[in-house]
Amino acid sequence: MEALIQEPEALGSKNTKAAKQLYRMLWRWHFYAGIFAIPFVIILSITGALYLFKPQLDAIHDAPYRNLNISGELATPEQQVSAALAAVPNAKLTAYELPREKNDAVNILLNQAGEKIRVYMHPQTLNVLAIEHEDSRFLHIVHDIHGELLLGKIGSVLVELAACWAIVLVLTGVYLWWPRNSKGVAGILYPRFSFKGRLFLRDLHSVIGIWISFFVLFLLLSGLPWAFVWGSAFKEVRQLTGTAAQQQDWIIVGRKNTADSSMSEHAEHHQHNTENSTEQMPNQPQVSFNIIVANVQQLHFAYPVLVSPPSQRSPYWSAKSNAQNRPLRADAYFDAQTGTLTNQQTFAQRHVIDRVIGIGVAAHEGQLFGWFNQLLGLITAIGLLLMSVVGFMMWRKRAPEGVLGAPPAMPDAKIGVGFVVIILVAAILLPVLGASLIIIALLEQLVLLRWEHARTWLGKN
Repeated sequence: MEALIQEPEALGSKNTKAAKQLYRMLWRWHFYAGIFAIPFVIILSITGALYLFKPQLDAIHDAPYRNLNISGELATPEQQVSAALAAVPNAKLTAYELPREKNDAVNILLNQAGEKIRVYMHPQTLNVLAIEHEDSRFLHIVHDIHGELLLGKIGSVLVELAACWAIVLVLTGVYLWWPRNSKGVAGILYPRFSFKGRLFLRDLHSVIGIWISFFVLFLLLSGLPWAFVWGSAFKEVRQLTGTAAQQQDWIIVGRKNTADSSMSEHAEHHQHNTENSTEQMPNQPQVSFNIIVANVQQLHFAYPVLVSPPSQRSPYWSAKSNAQNRPLRADAYFDAQTGTLTNQQTFAQRHVIDRVIGIGVAAHEGQLFGWFNQLLGLITAIGLLLMSVVGFMMWRKRAPEGVLGAPPAMPDAKIGVGFVVIILVAAILLPVLGASLIIIALLEQLVLLRWEHARTWLGKN
């Protein structure tokens, strides 16, 4: 929450009064952004670090359902789906997940009165090995905390607001860190271990911050397409400009129930239309489900692969690779009457905007370039946690009794036109940030100017 406390003049700079005013103002912004954002940053860092290792955690969870004892011929996909539907009364098929290996359990995804159900089915004996509610899976809960704090649309907006102010936190922090007539890189690129107390904490805070600032900005910006307000606005702009994909490959948190990578928007598209499942379609599919699965297997899509039934919205059988490394993803559609492949789309065939966002999402989730991507994400999350803790300690050491402890404002400070333009542009690009700035300005005019105690507590006097 607090970067370098020396102002330009104290560092030997010959900056003008305007420069010192800008420094003090950005320092105050940095402080207030930290006060608001850091609790969210801690939550997002912990949940994000866990979700980086989704493949490994999924493998641990699914270990009891892999390498099964199989001694004979496997049951057909139709038989497996029928057994799953018999085990979950009044359920409809959402998707059939192709097993990774022959002796792994089959995952069959169902919808039961709006509840998302996963059935682990023995591929030979048709014994039900487990029935799980998707919303109760550990990583699904982690995902929902990370995206919406388990508060739905309101939580999504709060996370987006925190992310916007975290961007302010990073940018102002870099400005405050920027060396001004310093000698050497001590305290700039590594902390001065000879310092004690708050001075050492200050060095640690700023050094960690500058090393991870680029990665933090990347994570914040690459997460915006998921955010409720920004993502919805972005989708509308794409619709107006004719650049929207027929079906985007990421979910806007808060617009519908979130889901992990194995229950994507593709699967939920069918899930929300289960009342129009194949058995209720006006034209019954003539092709066997076994043939559809066999045709999908021939495509060799990246794991996991979901095969979903036709609906009134889409008369085709569909197959989708939900690989977390999104550039590996692909879609295919099959005629319900003949089983013929009618359309196939790879990641490279998507619109350039979808490709850019897909690459960003894959890197955000730590899956774009293997274990090193996960390591970078983990280091960034740990760095954010350390910065948050150190920033809190600095604040408590510095704050006088009975006040918030914000850096004092300079008397007669004025905001330059250029800075106002920067704020307006940032507010347009980040609408939630813009709305919060308007609210803050109104509160300052309506409350702070009339409440002396509040002005003193916030350091406005």
